[in-house]
Amino acid sequence: MVQIPNTPPSASPAPRSVPTSADVARLAGVSRATVSYVLNNTSAVRISEATRRRVHEAARELGYVPHAAARSLRAGHSRMVLMPAPAIPVGPLYNAFINELQWALGRLDYTVVQHGTVALRGDEAARAWAELRPVAVLVPGAGLGPQGVDVLKRSGARAVVTLGPGSVEGAHALLMDHTTVGHAAVAHLYARGRRRIGVVVPEETGLDTFSRPRLDGARAAVQDTGAEVTTLPLAYEERSAARLAGRWPGLGLDAVFAYNDEYAMLLMRALQDAGVRIPADTAVIGADDLMLGRLLRPRLSTVHMDLPSGRDLAELVDRAVRDPGAEPETHTILGASVVHRESS
Repeated sequence: MVQIPNTPPSASPAPRSVPTSADVARLAGVSRATVSYVLNNTSAVRISEATRRRVHEAARELGYVPHAAARSLRAGHSRMVLMPAPAIPVGPLYNAFINELQWALGRLDYTVVQHGTVALRGDEAARAWAELRPVAVLVPGAGLGPQGVDVLKRSGARAVVTLGPGSVEGAHALLMDHTTVGHAAVAHLYARGRRRIGVVVPEETGLDTFSRPRLDGARAAVQDTGAEVTTLPLAYEERSAARLAGRWPGLGLDAVFAYNDEYAMLLMRALQDAGVRIPADTAVIGADDLMLGRLLRPRLSTVHMDLPSGRDLAELVDRAVRDPGAEPETHTILGASVVHRESS
């Protein structure tokens, strides 16, 4: 075990005073109002480029940044868009979407803050979010109810947007119907002549929000066809995949929809190690269309999902903030299409 030495505290220099807008104004040779106009990007007042440059240079020299809380008090609302951090594992596809959304909101002069609400769910979590006084809240997944939406709006949130399987009264809704993902995957396997199809259901907590509808869609794809769908619980770890691969001959499956590309890659490797030929013995398909799936041998078939652009969602948030009394919008945003490669 590595021990961190307990060194005595050294004498620290006296703390420096926090620079103020008055200090910036003095150094730039302008009024405090001009400093406020420049640093808050106020467009209603015409200020020359030379003056703007002097103010920015003075602020950089002094290490001054505007006080967000004070600015929010003056404006009556903040420019903070709060995004609760997902309580479930998220993959590269979701991360790319969030990165684009943060960039697009930043272009509209909003600050995106991800908030980790440990052990808080639903309306209880909404009260914790409301304490930060965000101007908008984007809620991934299910759990938030009408009471939580009301709490957020009473605290000053002008827009509440949910991303999940259903809408919530009072909130804008981006509906993500994951049944289409399972349906597309299994319909593809059936069209390729497969009749005994396994569907991976992750054992990780929280993923049932996505895996349940994907399983429902898979079953619907082969309803009344005589094909069989078998549920395959799987943890995201090599031992779990190896155990499932060891039971494979007794399952009699000729295809598997492995929930997403990451689970598909995990299971495919274990099946190959167990001597199962892909796709000759078992066809495999994932979902998300990750780059790594194209690098596998055989290349992984997948379901490509169309998410909204971060710019479109940012514009929805901005529209809702500017017109908080408008009727909530509802948009279905998840499209699914199969990318056929060698594994199926």
